[in-house]
Amino acid sequence: MAEENFEQELDDLRDGKIDQFVITPENFQAFQRVYHAYPYRTQIEGKANIGGKIVYHLRQD
Repeated sequence: MAEENFEQELDDLRDGKIDQFVITPENFQAFQRVYHAYPYRTQIEGKANIGGKIVYHLRQD
């Protein structure tokens, strides 16, 4: 996944176009740079799974 697609994935998640997306250990560092700069990151959370994959979804507060 190209770095520019990370922000699109976050936008799609926030807009309800997708329910979740997965970040692999190989993409984690590049994703973190985009995630920390994303203005709505407090609305999105990730859950780590076995194998280092993280599933991100919209918070249900």
